[in-house]
Amino acid sequence: MSTTASAGRIALVTGGSGGIGQAVVDRLVADGFSVAVHYARNQAKTDAIVENIVAAGGSAIAVDGDIADENAMRTVFDRVEDAFGGIDVVVNTAGIMMLAPIATLHLDDLDRMYRTNIRGTFVVSQQAARRVRKGGAIVNFSTTVTRTSFPSYGGYVASKAAIEALTLVLARELRGKDITVNAVAPGPTATPLFFDGKDKRTIQNLSTAAPLERLGTPDDVAEIVAFLAGPARWVNGQVIFVNGGLA
Repeated sequence: MSTTASAGRIALVTGGSGGIGQAVVDRLVADGFSVAVHYARNQAKTDAIVENIVAAGGSAIAVDGDIADENAMRTVFDRVEDAFGGIDVVVNTAGIMMLAPIATLHLDDLDRMYRTNIRGTFVVSQQAARRVRKGGAIVNFSTTVTRTSFPSYGGYVASKAAIEALTLVLARELRGKDITVNAVAPGPTATPLFFDGKDKRTIQNLSTAAPLERLGTPDDVAEIVAFLAGPARWVNGQVIFVNGGLA
């Protein structure tokens, strides 16, 4: 789907002020989408993103809410529909990651990841399944670590594996509605979430682990999201690994 064909289409991006989320927002705006940029805490950054889009001639609004709260997300979807007249694409980049060996992971951290990553994705997917228009797309986010199985990622990977399963089931439940449902599974990507808690040696090792011998960039991931949001009408019920050949 070309930029011209995407003009007039509406996207909601959860976690739209994050590293990958912001890249997705920028790419969809460049493709002609009007975008609702969702945030949970970082209002100032989100407002700045929206202001920059509007100043450049694009169309965007900021929306906030806890993605795991069904009432808050119902309100978010209502606001998007009121502002733009409908929703064609939902990209759910919002998520959290806390790393520790399974033997020592604090169960409160496990519960936090499950609430945001699993329940949050379920709530957003549920609203998307009810609201996305014919010809639309739902894009959830997993991780390449579901394949690489790195130590200390057990709790996080378990939450992301659940997202993959949810995504594949939803694709089949939306039979006949002409809505695609896929998941993107990035590898090591240069974002604040990736760098948090890692020492220089770990970062260097991960930077050279893939055959392309570099970290991914948010733009690398946004390119795939834009493909799934636009022209990829025959890609459905898939997990797309975006990792430079790491796994």
